[in-house]
Amino acid sequence: MQNRRSAARLALCATIGAFLVSLTALSAAGPVQAAPANAAGAAVGAAAGAAANILPHRAVYKMSLLSARNSSKVSDVRGRMLFEWADACDGWTTEQRFQLRFVYAEGDEMAMTTNYTTWEAKDGQRYRFNVRKLINGEEDEEVRGDARLAKDGSGTAAFSKPEPQDMELPPNTMFPTAHTLAVLDHAGAGETFFNRVVFDGADSEGATEVSTVIGAAAPIKEEGADPLLKGKKAWPVRMAFFPLKSDSAQPEYEMSLRLLQNGVAESMQIDYGDFTVNAILEKVEALPKSGC
Repeated sequence: MQNRRSAARLALCATIGAFLVSLTALSAAGPVQAAPANAAGAAVGAAAGAAANILPHRAVYKMSLLSARNSSKVSDVRGRMLFEWADACDGWTTEQRFQLRFVYAEGDEMAMTTNYTTWEAKDGQRYRFNVRKLINGEEDEEVRGDARLAKDGSGTAAFSKPEPQDMELPPNTMFPTAHTLAVLDHAGAGETFFNRVVFDGADSEGATEVSTVIGAAAPIKEEGADPLLKGKKAWPVRMAFFPLKSDSAQPEYEMSLRLLQNGVAESMQIDYGDFTVNAILEKVEALPKSGC
């Protein structure tokens, strides 16, 4: 791990594409191309279709180091992530809680605890976020704010923490849940590629270009599968993340996952180039429907 920002991003990367989205085959990819001018409105309409199949749920993932290059400064990663996706009538709420321990090649260790909560309007135009990170039991950073988008996807993010600041968001920006729903809609339509700018509020660095590749759907293996997963299709998805403030042609990180049609991620791998972290679904339970 090159710095603490990378560690923090590891603890939040599942939020992109609503947290669960992780993906597969873009190590040579460059920055994504600009979306058509009407893409934002089309994506919101697509998300409305995918939302009908979403299962509000609570999931627990076991996280561990999958691989590391000889040059990696990280020798081990262990921990768990709790993720909740709930229907709040006029919006979607998500909550992620991470407890991760990083072991470095020099022998040092770092314990990271992260709480990340969001609310996102179902029309994809309003968003609130709050992130609190602890390093070795001491508060390291808190990020809080809200954001709004116009019909064309342009807008503004207003941070109240770590310090007050306003940030312009470019046209065709999406928030995380809308992005996840759009990925599901593209997957259901058999479309292979999907590129978009996403703002998640995970830190004060701004929006990120996300380039997504979607593979062919396959049924979940019935043997040993949780009843909530049986009979569902799953797509292999790979995403590459390019911060807008970076000029690098290489992604900051990539994620691969198996994403079910009901919005549950069966597994995820987060690739930082010099090391990769694996997240395996241990437990999933349905949350009550909103009743709206």
